[in-house]
Amino acid sequence: MQKTGLFISFEGIDGAGKSTHIDALAALFKQQGRTLVQTREPGGTPLAESLRELVLHQPMDALTEALLVFAARRDHLHTVIEPALARGDVVLCDRFTDATFAYQGAGRGFNADILEQLERWVQGRPESGAPEAAVAMHPTALRQPDLTVLFEVPPAVAAERLAKAREADRFEALPIAFFERVAKGYADRAAAEPGRFVRVDGNQTKNQVWQQLTKTMFNRGWLAIMVAGSPR
Repeated sequence: MQKTGLFISFEGIDGAGKSTHIDALAALFKQQGRTLVQTREPGGTPLAESLRELVLHQPMDALTEALLVFAARRDHLHTVIEPALARGDVVLCDRFTDATFAYQGAGRGFNADILEQLERWVQGRPESGAPEAAVAMHPTALRQPDLTVLFEVPPAVAAERLAKAREADRFEALPIAFFERVAKGYADRAAAEPGRFVRVDGNQTKNQVWQQLTKTMFNRGWLAIMVAGSPR
């Protein structure tokens, strides 16, 4: 069973059903002896949570959204994610950069080249020993999750779930056509990096989704045992 740092992100349109399974996986990793950090984006630090509130509730254009999201991500990476991975912890993150390309990129139609440049600046990792200031100018690799779990649900189904669950925020209140574009953006990201993504049919029963998730973790050597049943 792998004991080095492990970074897993969870993606999908609003209402795809991520939260229940993230919580259940967090509990399972803890039961199997892993030290765990459970976090989210935008968010995960006091500064990033403040930026999250602006993004979710204040009107703004797509460039402003992207800049705020990547600013939050930079603080999140620097303060929480990178230190946790250096310690050998498991990091479970509800959304990461794929969400930015899906929501601001595909959903809002914002320029993907600019998003890629921001991604390089924020997630660039310099060679060992290089000064931190070198990250933005000369990134040699990008910090990406070891695995991204993409929950795929028809937008109409997701909208129905959200209507029953809570009052919509600025994004959740957008029309189904927006989420159809977002879903397509996610699918394109997954198709471009099949080794990093596992695509889960979120329209299955909770038990079926759970079995697929735990089987994936077990097959990759990240869980010591398979588990029966489904999350509550």
